[in-house]
Amino acid sequence: MSNSLSSELLTGIAHKYGTPVYIYDTEKISSQYHSLTNEFSDQSVRFFYACKALTNISILKHIHALGASFDCSSINEVKLARYAGIPAEKILYTSNSIAFSEIEEAQKEGVHINIDSLSNLEKFGKKFGNSYPVGIRLRPNIMAGGNINISTGHAKSKFGIPIEKIDEVIDLVEQYNLNIAVLHVHTGSEISDVGLYMKGVHVLLDLAQKFPTVHTLDLGGGFKVPYEEGDTRTDIHLLAEEIRNAFDLAKQNTGREYKIWFEPGKYMVSECGYFVVSVTVLKETAATTFAGVDSGFNHLIRPMFYGSYHHIENLSNPGDEKKKYSVVGNICETDTFAWEREIAEIREGDLLVFRNAGAYGMEMASNFNSRFKPAEVMVKDGKPQLIRKRDTLEDLLKNQVI
Repeated sequence: MSNSLSSELLTGIAHKYGTPVYIYDTEKISSQYHSLTNEFSDQSVRFFYACKALTNISILKHIHALGASFDCSSINEVKLARYAGIPAEKILYTSNSIAFSEIEEAQKEGVHINIDSLSNLEKFGKKFGNSYPVGIRLRPNIMAGGNINISTGHAKSKFGIPIEKIDEVIDLVEQYNLNIAVLHVHTGSEISDVGLYMKGVHVLLDLAQKFPTVHTLDLGGGFKVPYEEGDTRTDIHLLAEEIRNAFDLAKQNTGREYKIWFEPGKYMVSECGYFVVSVTVLKETAATTFAGVDSGFNHLIRPMFYGSYHHIENLSNPGDEKKKYSVVGNICETDTFAWEREIAEIREGDLLVFRNAGAYGMEMASNFNSRFKPAEVMVKDGKPQLIRKRDTLEDLLKNQVI
């Protein structure tokens, strides 16, 4: 778990900007990116940050300055990346269940495109033929990932064209003389088993032989980061070795070399994030002691949505005896962040921090119960700077028509 920002700094930011508040440490983002580039420095690899994890413009600009490319899941993410000054050549657009008009917009932007369905592949062929290189996202029928909601490569997943449909793909490629430049596979998130990850790699290497124009294999992301003490993370060093060996063997057997793309999202920003809340109510019951806070699943949905763990610390009273608390939100639904968690004694008014809150915090936030979205603060070179204002009532009203 990341511990790079001090309790004093987090507390000072919370007092200045109010709670709840998202705080991001750019130094941690940089170290995560460099951990990838260093391990793959001897291979032809590009890293496309999966910006669905966190799309704040200031964060995008910081990651761009590191040298990363960007993976976008919607045309609006493409437009946000372009707004942040990222050139089209460094943007990859991969989406599913979308109208073909969105693909047409992406083509006009000049970005890399991966297509997710036979239907859209045929429409692309009819409209563009071989005039615009394109990638194909395939579904390898491999179960991987920490939760069924984030496993994207299994046989019942909506993502990608099933590999059993490969002959239909080839028929469309031949019919429209498509220029297939990239084959893409993404099996899921939070994959710690390198052997399981490599199954998807071998599927792509085998299928690439059917596409003479393919020069790049997009291996997706899904690298795991630790959320609690003793948790594992993806062994990037081992993964780099296994991929090097697999691609070297493919070159020996086929004479073909491939560029490699990855799409790390959570890996890049999860550990950079801190979510600070205030304790509003302590409620003793026969079952537990509830510590109610000024937030809810409208600001951090992962525990309710995925059953995920976030380490929680008491910033205001860190050294006191630990007691068991159930940390809950203020939403008019059940929104339990932690049940019977050992935390240093909590008093009303204390500040609590949720760690590993950089990915899918603000990005999945809502105004449920007509509550405001929090501010976002970025810490760069040790200095905090506001990068998104807290909502006001005007934000809830601005698009309503009276």
